[in-house]
Amino acid sequence: MAQTPAPAGSEQGGLPYAIAAYAIWGFVPLFFKLLTAVPPVEVLAQRILWSLPLCFVIMAFRRQIGDYLAALRDWRILRLLLASSVLIAVNWLVYIYAIFTDHVLAASLGYYLNPLINVMLGMIFLGERLSRLQAAAVAIAAVGVAILLAGALDTLWISLTLALSFGIYGLIRKVAPVGSLPGLAIETTVLMPVSAVAAAWFIWVGDGRGFGSGAGISWLLAAGGVVTAVPLLLFATAARRMSYAALGFVQYLAPSIAFLLGLFVFHEPLKPAQLACFLLIWASIAVFSFDMWRKMRAERTMPAA
Repeated sequence: MAQTPAPAGSEQGGLPYAIAAYAIWGFVPLFFKLLTAVPPVEVLAQRILWSLPLCFVIMAFRRQIGDYLAALRDWRILRLLLASSVLIAVNWLVYIYAIFTDHVLAASLGYYLNPLINVMLGMIFLGERLSRLQAAAVAIAAVGVAILLAGALDTLWISLTLALSFGIYGLIRKVAPVGSLPGLAIETTVLMPVSAVAAAWFIWVGDGRGFGSGAGISWLLAAGGVVTAVPLLLFATAARRMSYAALGFVQYLAPSIAFLLGLFVFHEPLKPAQLACFLLIWASIAVFSFDMWRKMRAERTMPAA
């Protein structure tokens, strides 16, 4: 999604929206924990099914239906969104599975890694160059992942799948000339047939745990669409009102909340290898964030051309 750089001093206008979006994403494990009796694939299918109507309502309100239809007719855009839809489906499914199987800490680590993965992907595919501090941050994170390989291999796949799938997803959405919300609507449209078949199959099999088994579970599954669409809308609003670099600082709120939930609410054990990795990732993030802050400060103090 192409962003117009926010003018200096405009960060506060978008900050409440950014905090709200990332807070919802951070606390979303509490929501999915209410659905642990339902198969993860059914939760994903219902999430996709209920997201699309909400996307259309919001697009109609924001007058973006035309953008959706135009992108849907453009094969170049549609081809990119076919790939991004698969990636976001994998990301959502693995995230739901991680919560259901008490691996919230592993999921949190995946989203801590995501900004660093983005830096690496930008270097590889977009020709972006790493500063010395960014290279140091990536190297520190790599050491953390290597420690996980030695001491927590059973959950490493969750962290890396979440980080890589969302990182590559973000790369595709960066180069796809379509807005955030119309893009999500197209992705859910692409996933709709498979989701509808999966949802119908689970209803037909009817093990008494999923949609239709009770009003409470059915309403919770439908609410998955709200959990998907609302934070995305808040994020899109924040991205228009504040610089992307400033937004980058707020993104650590979500995995931080998830980390605290996993440790103190869900009482997941923190393995020594995981603790060492988290410490290195936090050190990496500190280096990375300092570099971002330094660049933002330099841009603000640079005299106008």
